Amino acid sequence: MTLVSDSVAMVWSEDFLSYQLAEDHPLHPVRLALTVELAETFGLFDDPRLTMVTPVPAGDDLLRLVHTAGYLDAVRAAPVGATDPRHGLGPPDNPVFAGMHEAAALIVGGSVRAAELVWSGRAQHAVNIAGGLHHAMPDRAAGFCVYNDPAVAIAWLLAHGAERVAYVDVDVHHGDGVQHAFYADPRVLTVSLHQDPLTLFPGTGLPQETGSGAAEGTAVNVALPPGTGDAGWLRAFHAVVPSVLRAFHPQVLVTQCGCDSHRDDPIADLALTVDGQRAGYAALHRLAHELCEGRWVVLGGGGYGLVRCVPRAWTHLIAEVSGTPIEPATAIPAAWVDRVRARGYPVPAPTRMTDGGTAEYQPWQPGESSAVDTAIAATRRAIFPLHGLDPDDPRD
Repeated sequence: MTLVSDSVAMVWSEDFLSYQLAEDHPLHPVRLALTVELAETFGLFDDPRLTMVTPVPAGDDLLRLVHTAGYLDAVRAAPVGATDPRHGLGPPDNPVFAGMHEAAALIVGGSVRAAELVWSGRAQHAVNIAGGLHHAMPDRAAGFCVYNDPAVAIAWLLAHGAERVAYVDVDVHHGDGVQHAFYADPRVLTVSLHQDPLTLFPGTGLPQETGSGAAEGTAVNVALPPGTGDAGWLRAFHAVVPSVLRAFHPQVLVTQCGCDSHRDDPIADLALTVDGQRAGYAALHRLAHELCEGRWVVLGGGGYGLVRCVPRAWTHLIAEVSGTPIEPATAIPAAWVDRVRARGYPVPAPTRMTDGGTAEYQPWQPGESSAVDTAIAATRRAIFPLHGLDPDDPRD
C-alpha cells in the first residue's frame, strides 16, 4: 500500500557538502550530491506536495541542548590538522577541517528545521539526508560525527512540548550518542538495530543496555550477527520495533536511516540489499502513520558505498517519504549514470534501482536457534517485560 502525505519537506543546501573531514575520508559528501542528483532525475522534487527548505546553522543555544559550552569552544578553536584527544578531534576518524564548526552546525540546523516543520504541522514528514550524525557525545566528537544532530533535534522537540519521542536507528553502527543523551529520560524511546558491537565500532548496544532509573526499558538494542541479510534483518525489525513503538505511544517518530548495512559497504559486515533497505523505510513510514499521525522526521547517517549504495538507498528513502515509491526494477536514467562516469569513479554506476533482493522474510517464532533468532530473543527478553509485553508470544 502506498501511503500519501499531505505535505513533505526536503531540507537541503549545497553547503551541506562542506562537511568534508578529509579528501580521502570514507564519509565523503559526494554521496549526498549523487543522491540529490539521482532523486532529481526521477523528478522527486517536482511533486507539488514536496517543499525544498533551506537550513540555517544551529546557534549555541540549540547546540547546548546536548553539547557542552567547552566542547563548542574547542571545535571552534581547533586549527586545521590539530589533534585534541580530550574532545575526540583528530585523525583518523575526526580530522579537523576548515569551517568545521560552521559545517557541523548547519547539519544540526537542518535536522532541527525538519523537526520544527513536523512538530508545527507545516509538514507531515521532513527529511535531512545530511543529518544522522549519531555518535557525537556532549563533550567530544566520535565516529565521523562532530555534533549530534538527531539528539539536538529530539531535545528541541522536548523543549517545545513533545512528551514522547521515538527514535529508531537502522544504521549498521549502534546509535550510541543518541542513546547516551536520553538514557535516563523516559520521554524518549531509542531503538537501534546494528551489527553486534563485539564485532564493530562503537562497541556498545548490547540488549542489556535498557535505560536507567525511570527510563528503564526505553533503550532498545538489537545486536545482529555479521552477515545478516535482508530476510534476517527484516525478521528482527518486525519482531521488535513495531511492538515497542506501539507500547510507547510516540507523538513523533525520528529515524536515522544510515545505509551502511548494505552488503557492499566497505567498513561493516551486514549484508542487506537496497531492496531490503527500501522495505525497512516503508515499514517505518507505515508506523509513522499508524502511531504518530504521520509525524516523521527522517535523517540520513552512515553509508560508504558512495556510488552503488547510498544514492539508490536514499533516493528510495526520499521517494518513500514523499509517497511516490520507485519500483525496484526501474532503470536508472542514463543522465545520472553519465554524471557518475564523468566523475571518474573506478566503481561502475548501477543501472537499476534494485540489487535483485526480494525483501521477503519469515516472521519470528520462539524457540528457533539461528544466530539472528538468538539476537531477537535476547532483545525481547531484556525489553518486552518492561513494557508489559510477553517476550515469548509472537503476537506481542
